[in-house]
Amino acid sequence: MRGVTDDGGYLLDNRQAEAGERFDALAALFNASTFRHVEALGIGPGRRCWEVGAGGPSVPSWLAARVGPAGHVLATDIDVSWMTAGAGYTVRRHDVGTDPAPDTGFDLVHARLVLVHVPQRAKALATMVSALRPGGWLLIEEADPALQPLACPDEHGPAQRLANKLKHDFRALMAGRGVDLAYGRTLPRLLREAGLTEVGADASFPLSGPACTTLEEATVRQIRGRLLDAGLATREEIDEHLANLAAGKLDVATSPMVSAWGRRP
Repeated sequence: MRGVTDDGGYLLDNRQAEAGERFDALAALFNASTFRHVEALGIGPGRRCWEVGAGGPSVPSWLAARVGPAGHVLATDIDVSWMTAGAGYTVRRHDVGTDPAPDTGFDLVHARLVLVHVPQRAKALATMVSALRPGGWLLIEEADPALQPLACPDEHGPAQRLANKLKHDFRALMAGRGVDLAYGRTLPRLLREAGLTEVGADASFPLSGPACTTLEEATVRQIRGRLLDAGLATREEIDEHLANLAAGKLDVATSPMVSAWGRRP
């Protein structure tokens, strides 16, 4: 990983304008899977839920509608600027890697694309487990880039090779910041080791589509400066890749999203 150093900053900062585009794309790609899992766990009216690292409003808003006025949804993040207070859920600034659980007795604790970015991920997982009531469910969803490391699995030409080269560069940046690129596959074991029961897992893997393209475009724009500063990519490479995306030349995939769940005895 030539030139890659960890400056301690979050690579995909929520304060950047592209964060909103990424939240919308991630919602389009993965909300249906997330909601299906929550429904299967029996979360309904009157339940108490903690949405960890919520980012945008789509998941806490849906949870609030599902649990109704008799329930409660707490949405936390280190940056809560993309969420709206008074939208049916409570918003609180919270760092799950360092802060104690904001409350206990939750029927559901959910986090999506959070733990891989938290250096103290083992502590964060323990904090989430401690916040569950007996019988409560933990649902963790994390990407596993190492399971499928390519932007274009169908690498049939130079545009696809460039996309995959830049994806490799992006993952070099993530690894340099302590991101575990194979974390998703470990979730079932980690939930069992945390003492949870009825553990299960599956994965969602969007292969192509408008939301995949939007996510790729926003991500590349967001990390453009980081790639240049690290000497991993040139301006010409980045501009060409963005032009290829805008022209509709690429079928870009996401990393598999592993969903794992377990119940506190």
